[in-house]
Amino acid sequence: MSTFEESVYRLIVETSTNLPADVRRAVAAAKEKEDSATRAGLSLATIAKNIEMAECNVSPICQDTGMPTFIVHTPVGANQIVMKREIREAVARATKDGKLRTNSVDSLTGANTGDNLGPGTPVIHFEQWERDEVEVRLILKGGGCENKNIQYSLPCELEGLGKAGRDLDGIRKCILHAVYQAQGQGCSAGFIGVGIGGDRTTGYELAKQQLFRRVDDVNPIPELAKLEDYILDKANQLGIGTMGFGGAVTLLGCKVGVNNRLPASFFVSVAYNCWAFRRQGVILDGSTHEIKDWVYEGGSAVPMNNEPADASDDAAAPVGKRREVVLRAPLSEEDVRQLRVGDVVILNGEMHTGRDALHKHLMDHDSPVDLNGGVIYHCGPVMLKDEAGWHVKAAGPTTSIREEPYQGDIIRKFGIRAVIGKGGMGAKTLAALQEHGAVYLNAVGGAAQYYAECIQNVKGVDFMEFGIPEAMWHLEVEGFAAIVTMDAHGNSLHADVEQDSKQKLAQFKDPVFA
Repeated sequence: MSTFEESVYRLIVETSTNLPADVRRAVAAAKEKEDSATRAGLSLATIAKNIEMAECNVSPICQDTGMPTFIVHTPVGANQIVMKREIREAVARATKDGKLRTNSVDSLTGANTGDNLGPGTPVIHFEQWERDEVEVRLILKGGGCENKNIQYSLPCELEGLGKAGRDLDGIRKCILHAVYQAQGQGCSAGFIGVGIGGDRTTGYELAKQQLFRRVDDVNPIPELAKLEDYILDKANQLGIGTMGFGGAVTLLGCKVGVNNRLPASFFVSVAYNCWAFRRQGVILDGSTHEIKDWVYEGGSAVPMNNEPADASDDAAAPVGKRREVVLRAPLSEEDVRQLRVGDVVILNGEMHTGRDALHKHLMDHDSPVDLNGGVIYHCGPVMLKDEAGWHVKAAGPTTSIREEPYQGDIIRKFGIRAVIGKGGMGAKTLAALQEHGAVYLNAVGGAAQYYAECIQNVKGVDFMEFGIPEAMWHLEVEGFAAIVTMDAHGNSLHADVEQDSKQKLAQFKDPVFA
């Protein structure tokens, strides 16, 4: 292995397992702003604990390690062909070692490559510069937040905000709407990068480039510095909160860049990033390719200051009037009908993971295991196998709304009593929960180490042909804590928060920037 490949491998491991100091400070500040007795406060406490667990375990902070995206600056004359090959080899090695999830799938067949290599994966951008060193930056942006990226073409009409014109005020409205439409599905509280101008492709590239800026930097363009401060302030007045549970902190950072555009086009592109803001970089010696320095201050400089606790303490402890209910799967209808939105459920027993491929399959086929009274966990874990069998390295929830076309029918078909995921589901699933007597439990998005610790045993697996993230894993859990956000009585916290935030969004309809 070359020194360059080893340095890139170290960069991947650090990026996946340890948030840099500026991100940690932002999360810690959000935790201080929220009442610890609220759902948002509980979630932020769990997030803080998960950050430290990932660093300690040298395991992925979130199980969705996204599309590895590298930006490499090289001296004139550097062999970029060799560098690209060695970056790919480092990615494959990190995947084999469980630092990255097997995320690269064939877009036509859905087949998983198993090593994160394939056409377009990983993404590698090379640029030359007039310096002797090599700089390699990496961002790991998960699919849940990637799906909440959005691009606007001005002028346009925006829900709750009215007309957005081709001016700074129209840009302002687009950015606020981007935060509103994400709700909790992108694992809020999050960070956003905004690209003004360019074409459709370069607008999104510019937006993602903004995510490489430091959280506490100041935009050199005064108008954009003012806009960034405005968005950060007003977005946190929408009441969406951590995980979309409601609360005082919805956005942790906003960075805006601008490019020239064609007269006929005016795009505003927004790249949404979850709280698990995984980006890091290294400066390499131009001759030896050894690491000289890290681009962002290391996370160990900012401890998250969590008190020791077992797997159920933080998110499960009774807070205020919140009920804590301990249940063992399989569940009965009586178990579920007693639950109400806001209850904390501590789940023990067996659960089964299921994502997009499994839900599609179950619509037309039988289940390999009895799901009557069962629990489906929307999760694509990071798994490693040795002589003793399979081990869970990371196991947080995935965004549930993708399964909305299937979930209600599958609940009725198989007698499922609980669905666990993040971000909530829609009207079709809510109707099935009420009719059949089932419940939706919202786990804390990104808390992959926190939940992996709750998994006591891997009982088996089906559909490995779908790939590790999409396979149906049968897990024995103890002390798995999640919050009821959709109950069997027709209540949905997600619908309530969305409606409330829509009303608050309307207060920013009037022009601010002339």
